[in-house]
Amino acid sequence: MNSQKIYISIGSNKGDRFKNLQTAIDAVHLNVGTIKIISKVFKTPALGFEGDYFYNACLLVESYLKPSKVLKQLLAIETSLGRKRTKTKGYQSRTIDLDILFVDEEIIDTKTLKIPHPELQNRKFVLQPLHHIASNFKHPVLEKEISVLLLDCIDESVLEPINISLKNPSKQHDFSKYNYIAIEGNIGAGKTSLATKISQDYNAKLILERFADNPFLPKFYQDSQRYAFTLEMSFLADRYQQISEDLSQLDLFKDFIVSDYDIFKSLIFSKITLHQDEFKLYRKLFYLMYKDIAKPELYVYLYQNTERLKENIRKRGRKYEQNIDSEYLDKINSGYLDFLKKQTDFNVKIIDISNRDFVKNREDYLFVLDAICK
Repeated sequence: MNSQKIYISIGSNKGDRFKNLQTAIDAVHLNVGTIKIISKVFKTPALGFEGDYFYNACLLVESYLKPSKVLKQLLAIETSLGRKRTKTKGYQSRTIDLDILFVDEEIIDTKTLKIPHPELQNRKFVLQPLHHIASNFKHPVLEKEISVLLLDCIDESVLEPINISLKNPSKQHDFSKYNYIAIEGNIGAGKTSLATKISQDYNAKLILERFADNPFLPKFYQDSQRYAFTLEMSFLADRYQQISEDLSQLDLFKDFIVSDYDIFKSLIFSKITLHQDEFKLYRKLFYLMYKDIAKPELYVYLYQNTERLKENIRKRGRKYEQNIDSEYLDKINSGYLDFLKKQTDFNVKIIDISNRDFVKNREDYLFVLDAICK
């Protein structure tokens, strides 16, 4: 689930140009990906035809969509803003114009999509705003940096920077007040997916639970009575080692930490899986080990109903998880909710995502981000 850096050119010379640009940017944020940077706006003359002046800018967007899907979304945005593409050759005035310039360093040559954009080196209205946000980016075909392409460009158009700024809708999700966020939830709720997306989109250090390395997990699902205590003790030791090491290692290049688990899940799961006398012993050991571990400043619990959890578990295809029964998942959900209701020191946000898919649907992802940052 890796995102790609996509550079997009945006322009308008009909109607309220600035409003058209802002509306298109909002739509890119909603349908394509996280907008990392927006260039200055430049007033530029029409190129190749007689027409009113343009407002032009460039965006850097990080998106999980395939380039062909990005193109489809951009064309839909143009249509929604009233642009009608015609088969007539030559340039003409347009309410909005959206073009993909680069997708990382990829070279794409299909009938409908050519990346890098084949004309960008000849267009100052593209190169000037692109230079503002990516002067050192090297064209993967021409092997020249944008700054060099701008100097070499034969287009003699005179561009005027406009003293207005376009708003970046991606900035509304502000994590700056947190140093450490924990994403929690039941088995199959999407904790790892959400933590990973947030870390990539908002420059966070990512801590992922090392459950796959636990040799007792498959055995537990085969014989829970026999392996419950062994499993919970092994998780206790491993989580302690991982979280204490990761939280103590400062990363100067990251803005905050996001993890796909919190240490207190050990208490929640052990209370469900262990006999009462075993749990009492386990709880004593837990508090001895974790008394000095830093707690998250924000605790996000992703609630999924049991039917959706089982569907997610089936889709991800871990063989040892396929026989998890609904009663066990219900107990985990209840255990988490009971635990969270009793917490007075935690900043807790419970988000019901039972009818949402934030991995495939960007609008659902933005819903979750809104709920977290509200």
